[in-house]
Amino acid sequence: MTGLEIRDDRAAGRLESVDDDGNVVGRVEYFVLDAPGRALVPVHTVVEPGHEGRGIAGSLAREFYAVAAREGLPVAPLCPYVSAWAARHPGEAPPADPELLQAAKDWLRGHPGHF
Repeated sequence: MTGLEIRDDRAAGRLESVDDDGNVVGRVEYFVLDAPGRALVPVHTVVEPGHEGRGIAGSLAREFYAVAAREGLPVAPLCPYVSAWAARHPGEAPPADPELLQAAKDWLRGHPGHF
């Protein structure tokens, strides 16, 4: 994964993997849940065609959990990829609180077309 930088565009709700030319080659789309507790909620992971198989999605998932840990926030993964990654890496990805997961699902249902 040399030549790739991961950056958090919180305003846009994207954790992005960027190549040396400034092209976004992968991303995790997410939102910040504010109630019943604050949490980061990944919804969708994308790796651009031609960049698959390089570990970009896994690096994004790992960094997503690292960002949450640095901010003292739990993760409520709704993204199937991030959920599967978390199940394979329990030391880096604490289990999600069922109440937060439900609140995240409710938020998403209340904001159709957001993702």
